[in-house]
Amino acid sequence: MTMDYRRLGASGLQVPVLSFGAGTFGGQGPLFSAWGDTNAREARRLIDICLEAGVTMFDSADVYSNGASEEVLGAALKGRRDRVLISTKTSLPMGDGPFDAGSSRSRLIRACNDALRRLDTDYVDLLQLHAYDAKTPIEEVLSTLDDLVRQGKVRYVGVSNFSGWQLMKSLALADRYGYPRYVANQVYYSLVGRDYEWELMPLGLDQGVGAVIWSPLGWGRLTGKVRRGQPLPAVSRLHQTAELGPAVEDEHLFSVVDALDEVAKETGKSIPQIALNWLTTRPTVSSVIIGARNEAQLRDNLGAVGWSLTREQIAKLDAASSEAPPYPYSPYYRQEGFARLNPPVFPT
Repeated sequence: MTMDYRRLGASGLQVPVLSFGAGTFGGQGPLFSAWGDTNAREARRLIDICLEAGVTMFDSADVYSNGASEEVLGAALKGRRDRVLISTKTSLPMGDGPFDAGSSRSRLIRACNDALRRLDTDYVDLLQLHAYDAKTPIEEVLSTLDDLVRQGKVRYVGVSNFSGWQLMKSLALADRYGYPRYVANQVYYSLVGRDYEWELMPLGLDQGVGAVIWSPLGWGRLTGKVRRGQPLPAVSRLHQTAELGPAVEDEHLFSVVDALDEVAKETGKSIPQIALNWLTTRPTVSSVIIGARNEAQLRDNLGAVGWSLTREQIAKLDAASSEAPPYPYSPYYRQEGFARLNPPVFPT
């Protein structure tokens, strides 16, 4: 297996097409304990396997297990910081106090310093805002990020869970005042969740913002274990977390799984490998975040690269997963309906 490296958006940073998500590290709280409870020793083994495979970017967030994910990640990376890229996120609530949420200057400075302490490092390669803060002026957010970059605490900046207008307004103000541009957009995107394609993908193409994909297996639904007419597997995080993640209609899910089954028979690959590989073929995608609670899951996910789906197989998966978008993205009004004016996002 040979790992592919891609530029992160329009930046000069090269990132692996697969990166590792540390959401399973720490295991604190009802949501994240359902994801996993990997400790530092176990995490170090998983990171060993990642590095052997060329996976060099590791993603966390302050809200993951209330900071414990960053602590475990930092401990597991001790002694090899110069070999890896660390991305983390902030802005979501870490408590009930007035300074425990958002992207104000005071919150960002404190959150960055706290993350550096937990990660046991003096800089992060990518700091992403985990949500848009409508109560803080964008100029204040960007100027603070500019300060953190100039201080050497942050190398690149990005966002997550922003709408199109929120991201575009931020980019326009960054250009106006000479602040660092967001080069990454950490987004939900999967074969059972293609909303990213309607507006954020064309924006990313136009503005040079690379997609870093979270939950590429549809919140645990595309493991091959969730089947039509069968109960959820006994060991599935969906028992505890289904209502907290993106919703999927059952029939749509099973249609996608049927198509994945067909491609699996043709390729000899697992369903998760096919779902992940499909994402690596999509425009703007810089890196797909994989997660694993154990070595077997990790090794299977790592097998998603080093081979290619055929055009016919991609078309089969596209057709099974396609859903009619709302206005103004519906076929008559969206770019495909005005081909003379707008080139298609997916050229034929």
